[in-house]
Amino acid sequence: MGDTHFQYGDNNGVYGDAEADKSFAFDDQSIRKGFIRKVYLILMMQLLITFGFVSVFTFSKATQEWVQENTALFWIALAVLIVTMICMACCESVRRKTPLNFIFLFLFTLAESFLLGIIAGQYQADEVLMAVGITAAVSLGLTLFALQTKYDFTMCGGVLVACLVVFIIFGIIAIFIPGQIIGLVYASLGALLFSVYLVYDTQLMLGGNHKYAISPEEYIFAALNLYLDIINIFMYILTIIGLARN
Repeated sequence: MGDTHFQYGDNNGVYGDAEADKSFAFDDQSIRKGFIRKVYLILMMQLLITFGFVSVFTFSKATQEWVQENTALFWIALAVLIVTMICMACCESVRRKTPLNFIFLFLFTLAESFLLGIIAGQYQADEVLMAVGITAAVSLGLTLFALQTKYDFTMCGGVLVACLVVFIIFGIIAIFIPGQIIGLVYASLGALLFSVYLVYDTQLMLGGNHKYAISPEEYIFAALNLYLDIINIFMYILTIIGLARN
């Protein structure tokens, strides 16, 4: 009888309140929708900053030359990137405490944008624009797929981590075996892996009928995950275009 107490009452004679249950579900749904809006707003701001940097480095030769003359900026940006990422990933208080979480995310985004701008500056402008367009189309398509599909990707977390470890090991091996073919294979696998990660992270954020969901308090972490997925997809697509043209 314990499993059906909403209809008949449990062994202690306690009855479930159907209206209260509906109200709780509605509140939970409205909180989740507010959380999703906040995540996408933060993500859009991150992407605007990042592709603003990419545009400057791609179209301004003076900026590229200035960075080459001030190599210390690269190491400073890399240090800021690593420190802020570790802090946000490992420290719950950093991720959840306002405005500290926004400060850390802003510093991380600036550092990532600067480093990505340096990478983009090594490519032709039309290659970068092509990569941006393909990344936007892929990201939009995968997000719509994550919203519509009946498949639950949130259960694939363990498999994705295993694939990521294998991918990193393959990347280390590829350093010692340089070549266009292995570079194309590595970049293609990277684009595919982070495309699946984008679907996984989107469904974690959506909650609902999926087995696993991220807490609405973790909006910074959710935005960070989606941002890194999209940036990685962009980098690997840019690598594929660059290698294919060479």
